Amino acid sequence: MVDSKDEETEDIAEDNETSEFTQAPPVDEWVEDIDIESTKDVEVPDLLADQVIGQDEAVSVAKKAAKQHRHAMLIGPPGTGKSMIAKSMTDYLPTKEMEDILCFPNEEDENNPKVRTVPSGKGEEIVKAHKKEAKKKQQAKTKGMLIILALIVGAAVLISIWQGNFMIMFFGILAAAMLLIAMRANPRGFGEDMEGQIPKLLKSHQPGEKPPFIDATGAQSGALLGDVKHDPFQSGGLETPSHQRVEVGAIHEAHNGVLFIDEMHMLGMDSQHSLLTAMQERKFQITGQSERSSGAMVQTEPVPTNFILVAAGNLDSVYGQRDEKGRQVGGMHPALRSRIRGYGYEVYVNDTMDDTEENRRKLVRFIAQEIEKDEKKIPHFTNGAITEIIREAQRRANKRGELTLRLRELGGLVRVAGDLAVERGHEWTINEDVLDAKTTARSLEQQVTDKYIKKRKEYNMYRTKGKVEGVVNGLAAMGGDQQGMSEYSGIILPIAAEVTPAHSKEEGQVIATGKLGEIAKEAVQNVSALIKKYTGEDISEYDVHIQFIGTQEGVEGDSASISVATAVISALENIPIDQNIAMTGSLSVRGQVLPVGGITSKIEAAAEVGMDKVLIPKTNEKDIVIEKEYEDKIEIVPVENLGEVLDHALIGEDKEKLLDKLASLLEIKTIPIPARDNPTPKTSKNSS
Repeated sequence: MVDSKDEETEDIAEDNETSEFTQAPPVDEWVEDIDIESTKDVEVPDLLADQVIGQDEAVSVAKKAAKQHRHAMLIGPPGTGKSMIAKSMTDYLPTKEMEDILCFPNEEDENNPKVRTVPSGKGEEIVKAHKKEAKKKQQAKTKGMLIILALIVGAAVLISIWQGNFMIMFFGILAAAMLLIAMRANPRGFGEDMEGQIPKLLKSHQPGEKPPFIDATGAQSGALLGDVKHDPFQSGGLETPSHQRVEVGAIHEAHNGVLFIDEMHMLGMDSQHSLLTAMQERKFQITGQSERSSGAMVQTEPVPTNFILVAAGNLDSVYGQRDEKGRQVGGMHPALRSRIRGYGYEVYVNDTMDDTEENRRKLVRFIAQEIEKDEKKIPHFTNGAITEIIREAQRRANKRGELTLRLRELGGLVRVAGDLAVERGHEWTINEDVLDAKTTARSLEQQVTDKYIKKRKEYNMYRTKGKVEGVVNGLAAMGGDQQGMSEYSGIILPIAAEVTPAHSKEEGQVIATGKLGEIAKEAVQNVSALIKKYTGEDISEYDVHIQFIGTQEGVEGDSASISVATAVISALENIPIDQNIAMTGSLSVRGQVLPVGGITSKIEAAAEVGMDKVLIPKTNEKDIVIEKEYEDKIEIVPVENLGEVLDHALIGEDKEKLLDKLASLLEIKTIPIPARDNPTPKTSKNSS
């Protein structure tokens, strides 16, 4: 239900709404008209790139990057298909023979093993040939030693018989036994170490094998750059040869393939710099990563690293974050990013797509793909189940006329619904399974929100009836992009204000409690300027106390700005606030109500606790996609400025005087006072 100023304005709004959201008919009608009865009728493409949904630009760039051997950086929210796009690049890499990598001992310098590359499949043959040769030499060596032992024993026997002294035979046999034990314990002390001459196969491939895709996300330096194992036995002939302790890293395993690293900022700057060297030189030496290890003394010849790097993450992966002192921390090494920009592409992936019939068909195919990926452990979806999944995609887009592309989370809902169908013995996954899965698959934030709502109801932490001075039912949202999710969870945020004479003779203070973040603190400070402008009062003569009730987890953002301003003005002017109204919105310093995030979940939270009316920024109208069960429960009132907020929220005789005062203080274009003679017509919103 939307409150409009007059019939003409309402007609214009309806015309605009009709023209803006005519991409596709309501989902239930559309599903009935499509030519499939279930997802079983949907064909899943063979190529991975063709399975990616809503990222046409990124897929096109990935194909070009693969064919031209360019690096790429994919930036955007999690769960939008970045790793899938990167993996698909191996299908478009130029056809070329893969290489095996061998590590040989260096007779001149044992701490500098040699590295050689051979065609795929040849590495195993070379190692087998060396092992066979070493075995022959070892057998010949053993045979020779046995002959020597036999001669010693034989000579001792003959001498003892000739001399008639059997002690000579005893000592001869004892000497042979001691020699045999020493030979077995330390074979290297009795000639060449044959095993030490066998090369180590660092990386092998089969002929015709597909280029590798290596996911090095979260890899430590040794796993990324290669390492040399520590050898506790470094002397006495018991040590392992240096070349046998060499281990390749992800950059070497990705040779002639794709190296994928998500959350690039998690890599240390040293590792990023080494990665840059490997990209530039297309080869990188392997050495021990621990300074205290014996492997730190070993450094191989350069090992080939001719890979395509696909770096992924959100904007923090590029810029890093600011610490408490405002300094930039983390992020991508500037030279590494420059290398990607200079020899590749940067792409910001989409998190939503237009709600068109074509894109809806893609979502139907997505459901079929998820069932295929899950090895068909869950049944296919009927048209009714498909309808509910598409509706959920609309809701999670947080904007009407669009569908979410946070498909990893949507895929979780598909699997939970399928699991419920299996548990219930259904042959198909039906719409009831999906509806129940929405409850079962709730995010942590949604579960916490439910507990908050229950607790606040038990302790009467907010009111839904009556009138109170200085107390507003604000709205907040948990989850969303800050937690890497597309879903928001709405919650009631009571805010109380009290105005008292200033304790300081110089200037009053604005005191806010409730574990506020920086943006929330700044929003509270900005309210003081608005209050002076809107009331004509110099609040420097007062101390303004603002309490965010029940915010143990803290408040981030400025979406409570209109709530704070309303509470303070109510307390300052002694005009009560209708407790059956909830509100959310940011404020500019000129009093315009600005859009906020999570608007749908906030409206649903207000309806859930029994509010009759909710005030939202007018610019958020297009973002509302509420569940059908809430459509008739609550009146949604879009507002453009603080004057309209006060007009709806304040009640009592003094309200008219305040609004007249506001009209005289400010230009009508800055704070229009809505006509209150005619009741506002109610109109319903369609969540599809």
